[in-house]
Amino acid sequence: MTLNNKIATDVRERAFVVGIPFDVVDWTQSLGRVQEWATRRESHYVCICNVHSVVTASQDDDFFRVISEADMATPDGAPVAWMLRKIGYSKQQRINGPDFMWRYCELAASRDESIYLYGGMQGTLDLLQMRLRAAFPGLVIAGAYSPPYRDLSVDEDYSAVEAINASGAGTVWVSLGCPKQELWMAAHRGRINAVMIGVGAAFDYHAGTIRRAPQWMQNAGLEWFYRLASEPGRLWKRYLVTNTLFIFGATKQLIRHKIKKQA
Repeated sequence: MTLNNKIATDVRERAFVVGIPFDVVDWTQSLGRVQEWATRRESHYVCICNVHSVVTASQDDDFFRVISEADMATPDGAPVAWMLRKIGYSKQQRINGPDFMWRYCELAASRDESIYLYGGMQGTLDLLQMRLRAAFPGLVIAGAYSPPYRDLSVDEDYSAVEAINASGAGTVWVSLGCPKQELWMAAHRGRINAVMIGVGAAFDYHAGTIRRAPQWMQNAGLEWFYRLASEPGRLWKRYLVTNTLFIFGATKQLIRHKIKKQA
């Protein structure tokens, strides 16, 4: 798999979904941007946002700032990509975390670019590394770190940053959950000499510790329902409440968009 090296220099175009800015990009453009940044070991961060991210950003000023200032924000959730298509970006694809990570690892393996894994439980990280190396024999995993659930001390954080930078990795894949991973990446831009990409549950999916929804449910925009059915006690509020708020905000935006077009 190869990409045009000039893709990442495209002019950045953004559009808003329920007040949250997203980059209007396809798979080739989004992967190309990260590849170019990684080649130069530039410090950037990428937010891959679903409905939960959108609603959280609309309610939390600090999180909104983090998403707004990201070097790239892609529509993870099918409803977010659908909204972008409805407001005029008819070819917008869903650029989700698990698939982005998998596709990029294939790229990295083909070009001898190393990656770093940050987050998840140690057992998950062990399985993940084994499965990634089996899928992409040429992939160089320069390091992996399972941080404690508590905040790191200043010394611990310094050591983690030093380890990442010393590894030579072009990308750091961050699995801390939303909004913790996005806040972590924003706080470390300028300190970590690599592209940080927040991918949520991707570590568990690729390690096999959590089963991902069947492809037909992903294509139908029902991946959220599959996760809710799998873990209702933990996820009912996140999906039912945030989905309702998103639908309310999206409906208002679509009404305003229709009125504007008719004016």
